[in-house]
Amino acid sequence: MKIDADIVNQFQNKRHTRFLCTLEDSLTFPCGLNHLGDGNFFIILSSSNLAKVQKKLGDKIHFELNEDPNPLGVDMPEVLEVVIEQEEHLKKIFEGLTPGKKRNIIHQISRIKDIDKQIQKGIKLIQESLQPRPRKTF
Repeated sequence: MKIDADIVNQFQNKRHTRFLCTLEDSLTFPCGLNHLGDGNFFIILSSSNLAKVQKKLGDKIHFELNEDPNPLGVDMPEVLEVVIEQEEHLKKIFEGLTPGKKRNIIHQISRIKDIDKQIQKGIKLIQESLQPRPRKTF
């Protein structure tokens, strides 16, 4: 779904804004923007979300964008919250991460069902975020 740069630039955080997108006045989901390549942006609509509003690829769709009050756009898992509150050094690292890296850690932890494994993975991911990523050479 294409979003013109003029619309995006009206928001305080411009292209870094997290949104709540409402489709057809009935389905709301959190989302972010992707670059279209011409200065404009797009939001990915999953086929399951399209089906929920009884639309298919190519159909016109009514949508509304509102700034997400949660700057991360995702809920912090309770396990991760407890870990970073108990470990000051992890809290410092986590707070210094970009919102995208925080979301990535949250998404990875949320997929794990076992609480002990969530804790281990959360600590590992936060600590690994300090290590420089290897540069790709072509």
